[in-house]
Amino acid sequence: MTEGGVVSGHQPPSDLIDLGIVYDAQGLKGHIKVRPYSPDPIALLACKEAYLRGPHSAASPAVYRVHSAKIHSGFVVMLLDGICDRDAALALKGQTVLLPRKAFPVPEQDAYYWVDLIGCEVYNEQGVHLGMIEDMAEFGAHPVMTIGSELVPFVPAIVKSVELRSAELPLGKVVVDWQPNWSE
Repeated sequence: MTEGGVVSGHQPPSDLIDLGIVYDAQGLKGHIKVRPYSPDPIALLACKEAYLRGPHSAASPAVYRVHSAKIHSGFVVMLLDGICDRDAALALKGQTVLLPRKAFPVPEQDAYYWVDLIGCEVYNEQGVHLGMIEDMAEFGAHPVMTIGSELVPFVPAIVKSVELRSAELPLGKVVVDWQPNWSE
């Protein structure tokens, strides 16, 4: 059932991930400009439904059917069902755009979503526990993992294996060619 484009009677999934923010309206026909947090917003471009939540809101996010999504000048321009003019699009400005993790497209082999890597335990090739991936960021040519106070490049020469979370491995495991004292 829909009310003005919002899908009603819908309990939001527990695995919602914040992927961007409604930055502004685009044009006169109700398109919104989303500033994605990722340099490659593939999940936003492929989604069929998007959840929007106002800033500082404790309420459940509203879910909208996505009519279209495309990249334009670094933004994802989306048209949501029920958002039919510029004023309606402007009313969404500042809202967070969330998607359930299960809605993400399957990544290519040896490619990972950062959200899946954050929280994984990291060990070196000798079996020494180095910590947990606390954050991922893009620094120039490649992504970098934050492990405690260490910044470790996430590149094939260093990352030897990745096992994402599973029933057998609830935290996930990343093995790296790295020593605990290399940054000292």
